[in-house]
Amino acid sequence: MQDDFFKYQAQTTPHPLALEISHAEGSYIYDTSGKAHLDFVAGVSTTPLGHRHPKVISAIKDQLDKYIHVMVYGEYIQKPAVELSKLLADNLPESLDTTYLVNSGTEAIEGSIKLARRFTGRSEIIAAKNAYHGNTMGALSLMDYQERKQPFLPLLPDIKHITFNCEFCLNQITEKTAAVILETIQGGAGFIEPTDNYLKKVRQRCSEVGALFILDEIQPGFGRTGKLFGYENYDCIPDILVTGKGLGGGLPIGAFTASHKMMTTLSDNPKLGHITTFGGHPVIAASALATLKEIIQSDLIEKTLEKEEVIRQHLRHPKIKEIRGRGLMLAAITDSADITSDIILKAKDQGLILFWLLFEPKAIRITPPLTISNEEIIKGCKIITDILDKL
Repeated sequence: MQDDFFKYQAQTTPHPLALEISHAEGSYIYDTSGKAHLDFVAGVSTTPLGHRHPKVISAIKDQLDKYIHVMVYGEYIQKPAVELSKLLADNLPESLDTTYLVNSGTEAIEGSIKLARRFTGRSEIIAAKNAYHGNTMGALSLMDYQERKQPFLPLLPDIKHITFNCEFCLNQITEKTAAVILETIQGGAGFIEPTDNYLKKVRQRCSEVGALFILDEIQPGFGRTGKLFGYENYDCIPDILVTGKGLGGGLPIGAFTASHKMMTTLSDNPKLGHITTFGGHPVIAASALATLKEIIQSDLIEKTLEKEEVIRQHLRHPKIKEIRGRGLMLAAITDSADITSDIILKAKDQGLILFWLLFEPKAIRITPPLTISNEEIIKGCKIITDILDKL
């Protein structure tokens, strides 16, 4: 199987981890030798309820018994997609009442860019340095990392970049700006949180000049930061909210949510201003609906901050310089990229799944399922600190 994996399946890096998977359950992934691997990554924040949560599996099976795919997005009334969109609206401010469902976070970013340009009639988009919003051509255009962009030029025009948490940079937001798009917490950059009311100041500046404010909650959303949505930690409401990853409960999904007035501009002049075949897929929407209900109705969100404290207590080590982030969206920063890689690779051998971040080579990603137990957290942290002791 490993030979076929490298021969027939396109790779994203020269040296993938190549763990051969048998099955997964709860907080564990099992390889084909039967070895259990404690999952501290949750599919890069895509499985907030862990693997094969019974309510998610039940919802998927129930929908499979009814119908799978019947029509392109937006033409037929399909109960899972309607109920999911309504539940999102019920848990968001009144100004965020209409959701467009797509297949991935990067597609949701693409849709939000189109919506901002269509609604405002402006073309300029401002993003942050060291941001990551996806890898399709529009989302890639928002990145300022030239080494990653250069092979794919030309990308979208009229993209500018500001420094995250830099108040002075807000002067670059003007009447020419269609939208400012930021991650609520910068992910690839090392889980950098906004400081000194930064997001509120961006919100105010956008309102002053008539620009839209787009927040990318693809990683921070759905309970991971101790709130249902990360922006709730910072007293700031965007014009467009972009979500994905954890919403699907392990199935591929993306969404962008705005006001009904704004969203209707994609349906006419021209018609089909935005279209997707599989967006709002009933099986995926059923999985997402079950996931969102469980997150909202359980005590998982409030326990997220308690679990953060357990991680911080048990990851105290001289070789860990700081732990960035909030809730169960954490990055442990070591002295060097080599130490970080050593830890991630050695942990894999010892049955603990960790991962890297995109732009911060010294960061160890720690984004376990929200359902992980304190005992499992302590077990995983001990593996990390034992490895550090031996480095």
